Amino acid sequence: MKSTAKPNGKNGYKKNIKKIFEFKLNLTPKNIILWIIAIIVFTMILSNARDVSKLFPSKPLSTLLQDAKSGEVKKVEVIDTKLLATYKDGKIYSINKESQDSFYKTLTDSGVDPKTIEIDIKDTTGGAIWTSLISNVLPLVLMVVFFLFLIRQARGAQDNLFSFGQSRAKLFAKDTPKVTFASVAGVDEAKQELSEVVDFLKNPHKYQALGARTPKGVLLVGPSGTGKTLLARALAGEAKVPFFSMAGSEFMEMLVGVGASRVRDLFNTAKKSTAAIIFIDEIDAIGRMRSVGVMGGHDEREQTLNQILVEMDGFTQNENVVVVAATNRGDLLDPALLRPGRFDRRVVLDLPDMTGREAILKIHINGKPIAKDVDWQKVAKRTVGFSGADLENMLNEAAILAARKNKTTINMEDIEEAATKVKLGPEKKRLQTDLDKKMTAYHEAGHAIVTYRQKNMDPVHRISIVSRGMSLGYTLIPPQKDRIHETKTHLLEEISSMLGGRAAEQLIFKEMTTGAASDIDKASSVARDMVVEFGMSDLGPINFGPTIDTTEWGGRYFNEAHISQDMQNKIDQEVKMIIDKCYSEAEKILKKSKSKLDLVAVELLKKETLEREDFERLMLQ
Repeated sequence: MKSTAKPNGKNGYKKNIKKIFEFKLNLTPKNIILWIIAIIVFTMILSNARDVSKLFPSKPLSTLLQDAKSGEVKKVEVIDTKLLATYKDGKIYSINKESQDSFYKTLTDSGVDPKTIEIDIKDTTGGAIWTSLISNVLPLVLMVVFFLFLIRQARGAQDNLFSFGQSRAKLFAKDTPKVTFASVAGVDEAKQELSEVVDFLKNPHKYQALGARTPKGVLLVGPSGTGKTLLARALAGEAKVPFFSMAGSEFMEMLVGVGASRVRDLFNTAKKSTAAIIFIDEIDAIGRMRSVGVMGGHDEREQTLNQILVEMDGFTQNENVVVVAATNRGDLLDPALLRPGRFDRRVVLDLPDMTGREAILKIHINGKPIAKDVDWQKVAKRTVGFSGADLENMLNEAAILAARKNKTTINMEDIEEAATKVKLGPEKKRLQTDLDKKMTAYHEAGHAIVTYRQKNMDPVHRISIVSRGMSLGYTLIPPQKDRIHETKTHLLEEISSMLGGRAAEQLIFKEMTTGAASDIDKASSVARDMVVEFGMSDLGPINFGPTIDTTEWGGRYFNEAHISQDMQNKIDQEVKMIIDKCYSEAEKILKKSKSKLDLVAVELLKKETLEREDFERLMLQ
């Protein structure tokens, strides 16, 4: 059968031949080592091939000649100064001879006819030449390769030295998998601000016709986990312009001037595009307030900050570059960086409210099988104080928990357990005595009953004596709604609730334990804030805490509170008065409800955990 394939002509054959004979020497450390090993192995093979006589037993030449006379020798191979004699019984022996003597002449002189033996003479001059050449030339070749490698490394180090000043920003291309504003929830105001920036970049003439200019900078400020970096990624997906991302710490190097050079290189690269966005994450690493002391600082960080200030609003205009920065320490940034003309917009991202939490949860459940009984509004109420990152982590923990139990869907029980784990940590099975468990049960029951008996407190969600984190038990009292204002009455009731555990210990055991240490610390902190910062005491609406002063040239620094010793004593007395009043209120409530305290504690010892419905049922009995 004939082939129907047609040759691709002379050019095709030439290309194939060229590919066969193409050879590229890549002088990398790995390749150099491989070449050396290959040459050494090749040399060893050649040397072993020349000295194969070591594989056979040896005999003296005189014995071989006697055996040849008697007709026992069948064949003799002559290999330089070695003889390999094959006997008629199949045995092979190695014999040494003088290099200058002819084996034919030796046989004739001994009276042996050479025609009676098959003689094969091997020519080893070629192998000897190769072995000699490799042994003599190989050291020279290795030295040349070694010096070439050193020169190349030195050149690479020199290139790296001069590339210190180049920007290390990551460029997100148009075909990169994108996160859009549809992937972000709970921060509608921030999305609106950034949507306008995107519109500025896409339709600049619409705004220029009304005399508006493109915002030069947008600063995203908020606690960790509220979605600052996620918003920046969504901006990259929506803008459809070159997007350069870089962390604030990446500008810094050990060499002075490198940070400023990287800033210049970054902005110069961005200016080459018709429009571009530069994102600087954790800008507080380089944008902190400059020194206001007598000896002003002039370190690498300040030079980098100065270069950013010049690039954002200097003599050279950047109409086509928008800088977006993120930080969770906006109070530490330099005032010159925050002024209009540099960061024109300051977008604050707070913890999401109940509506925002519900929207975030519905985004993160994509790809997760959720049971029909899950009430997302109830979950949103349960997770007051959770950030977007906390909510994502909670759903991930719920999925892991459901998989561990071999479930096919994630139900409300899994989500509830995951929320508690994110807030307090995983359960711990600690060895406790019966007395320790009893003390913990009364302690937590004290918190719950004092909370239940006060009008302005939120309902008790769960009570447990199962150890989590550093605590032996816990009483969950999540807010039922997002509070914007805190009243004095509610703060006093919170302190009473915190001290309910210690009051229950005193009432039942006539003893104090270390289990109330965390409660006392939180109660003392709230009471001091009421006096020092909130002005909720008889000392009046005066702030006795540290303040932030502003200098003539815009610098800011923290100033410690200057108060007299007499006023400090009065502050301490006011704090103690608040704590004593709240503790007395907790004792009063527990004495009136001692039977309920015993009932809840006994039930806790039986079940270890009480939900809201079980607790309220006991209180209504």
